[in-house]
Amino acid sequence: MQDILSQAPAPLAKARLIAHVAPDILVLSGLDHDHDLHALRAMRDLIAEHGQEFPYVFAFASNAGQRTGRDMSGDGRSATADDTHGYGPFSGTKALALLSRHPIKADLARDFSRFLWRDLPGAMLPDLSPEAQDIHRLSSTGHWDVPVRLEGGARLHLLIYQAGPPVFGGPNDRNLLRNHDETAFWSQFLDGALPMPPPQAPVVVMGGSNLDPHDGDGLHGAMQALLAHPRLQDPRPESAGARQAGQDSASRGPPAQHTVHWPQAGGPGNLRVSYILPSRALRIRDAGVFWPESHSPEADLLGPPDDPPTRHRLVWVDIETDSLPR
Repeated sequence: MQDILSQAPAPLAKARLIAHVAPDILVLSGLDHDHDLHALRAMRDLIAEHGQEFPYVFAFASNAGQRTGRDMSGDGRSATADDTHGYGPFSGTKALALLSRHPIKADLARDFSRFLWRDLPGAMLPDLSPEAQDIHRLSSTGHWDVPVRLEGGARLHLLIYQAGPPVFGGPNDRNLLRNHDETAFWSQFLDGALPMPPPQAPVVVMGGSNLDPHDGDGLHGAMQALLAHPRLQDPRPESAGARQAGQDSASRGPPAQHTVHWPQAGGPGNLRVSYILPSRALRIRDAGVFWPESHSPEADLLGPPDDPPTRHRLVWVDIETDSLPR
């Protein structure tokens, strides 16, 4: 939070970029969570200084960094950053947050972050002790259903999450399997296969799966299934900057749809790992990824190429609000 209040380069650059894109609804990941949302409100105020106001903010507590007191990774220790409900050195680290220009129905929001991994039908569980499996949550950060009220009284349910990476996690592939199931959760939720009923109102799945449908590490089937879910549509956001950065890419998926810049040398290469997937019944006006070409004046908003505040790019979708049922 101190970095936000002092307007350090990284949060300042992010605030300027967000204000420039000017979304009506924004999901942030990687912002530390505190009980009274001081850090979130500070970030909201910093964005407002650059021209974009969000009257409404919301966040559930994050699983990241919450201690369990048990050996969750199978390494014989029980007090490491990996022995938490979601990897992190302290409670609330790198959490999720929602900012909106539309009223958030906080009283109707549902938090599925305590859902146990073993309770997911067909869960791809790693080889862990029974003591760990008994309390192991599926969400490394969170899975939320947050209703938002739009003009005319229409309600839109935001299905928000941030999955952990499919890499690291030790020899039992814990992170690889968990990453797959964190996205598989939404397919099963929308199918009505979980104890929590899905909303009847239109939904938008928003967040980072850390999973490309074709390339990089990870079990791609979960992402492919969610993109093809009959209740959702994929607007396939693109950008000229991603297309330029992927000119020499060997990726199997369309380089123009990439949402993160991870140079190939020492990394997985550029990938599509952030998504906005609206209900199929909604009409899409436009969609894209804010990733200008390197020669564009807007490219300065991404920060220094050798030391950017984030390598992830902001994904956006414009929805025709009159296509929402009243």
